Amino acid sequence: MEEFSKILRKTDTKKRLSVPIRFYKSFPPFKSGRHTVEFEATDEKGEPWAFQCSTRRSGLYPKPVLTRGWVAFVKSKKLQVGDKVRFIKCKNRATATISYKVRAEKEIKIFGAIFGYAPIPPV
Repeated sequence: MEEFSKILRKTDTKKRLSVPIRFYKSFPPFKSGRHTVEFEATDEKGEPWAFQCSTRRSGLYPKPVLTRGWVAFVKSKKLQVGDKVRFIKCKNRATATISYKVRAEKEIKIFGAIFGYAPIPPV
């Protein structure tokens, strides 16, 4: 199981999610000559979300970002700057199939100090 988590910034909540380069190889393989790949991730309710991961067409490193589907996910979960998102890549040992999970976590503040993060409960 591989995963990454990220505390959201303004661009992450308004346009696209910048993904850490170390998670790049965890995405489904990019076909030769393509700079986008689509994949599905299920949330805490088991609801599927379709995302598109894009990379730069040129440059020293690919800099992956989630574009298509991302803003709809942010709006649905009512995520804001400071909240956290977690992507998890799972491999079924019996069938060798790959699946992805996405988890949204709200920032917990007490007297203005960040105390931690709590999963968004399923509705």
